[in-house]
Amino acid sequence: MNLQAYSLPLRNRFRGIDVREGLIFQGPVGWAEWSPFADYDYPEIGQWWRAAWEAAYLGFPAPVRDQVPVNVTVAAIGAEAAHRLVSASGCRTAKVKVAEPGQTLNDDLERVEAVRDALGPEGRVRIDANGAWDVDEAQRRLTALSRFELEYAEQPCATVEELAELRLRLARSGSPVLIAADESIRRSGDPERVVELAAADIAVLKVQPLGGVRRCLELAERLGLPVVVSSALESSVGLAAGVALAAALPELPYACGLNTAAMFTAEVTAEPLIAVDGMIPVRSVTPTPTGWQADPATQQRWLTRWSLLPEDLRRNGE
Repeated sequence: MNLQAYSLPLRNRFRGIDVREGLIFQGPVGWAEWSPFADYDYPEIGQWWRAAWEAAYLGFPAPVRDQVPVNVTVAAIGAEAAHRLVSASGCRTAKVKVAEPGQTLNDDLERVEAVRDALGPEGRVRIDANGAWDVDEAQRRLTALSRFELEYAEQPCATVEELAELRLRLARSGSPVLIAADESIRRSGDPERVVELAAADIAVLKVQPLGGVRRCLELAERLGLPVVVSSALESSVGLAAGVALAAALPELPYACGLNTAAMFTAEVTAEPLIAVDGMIPVRSVTPTPTGWQADPATQQRWLTRWSLLPEDLRRNGE
């Protein structure tokens, strides 16, 4: 197994990083990616490897659609830059980062207002706070942001219990803002608790953190919530797995957060999975020979991290 580290610069800082790294490799049935974020450790990174092993050795379930709708992702950038980005994207849905450390509610309001203006009244605007707020702050900020007719708010609070309390408060106040759970599903260790506590209206599923396309399909059936498939900021090799999940879901009521290859200044392939008119086709991805490989130190760091996985998991995906 020839594991090769990649290093892809981002156009704007996102999730606290300027460069995305990971490993890609080719298996018997296709290319695969393993790229757990730096703050993930074992056993969490084992789920990411199960997803990579599936892509390389099993392939993906049959699709029920040949393309998937996607949103444009707006990092914590200025309002003018956000307007330009959304206007040029061709997407009719935008996901806007809010609650960035060091920024204010006014920064969020200006960014979301610019995105709403760029999309027009028929476009869809969703926000993502990555669990930054407590319940009181989330209610205050969502009340202020609701003037822009939000499609939903993704992970406004960190815990499932907080999400449940916030959702109850919003309902009592007559707020139309829906709640989507992301980290509460992929990092909680008990995703069904989101349903048990009525903590969310929408489930955000990411293939790598949840162990692969098949595991995500099984989880979606158990949860019984509408699903948004999102990326973990992968290269197009990893994104292909997310597209495969979105293509295999029986229903896909929302645009997916899979247009993140557009956030890089370089890619592992000459034909990245970037949306055209808000849609990404369902297809495989083959890397180009050069131009994306990480330096030797980064390569060794990733190989060392991979070697920490149990041998059976590395060999058999289990």
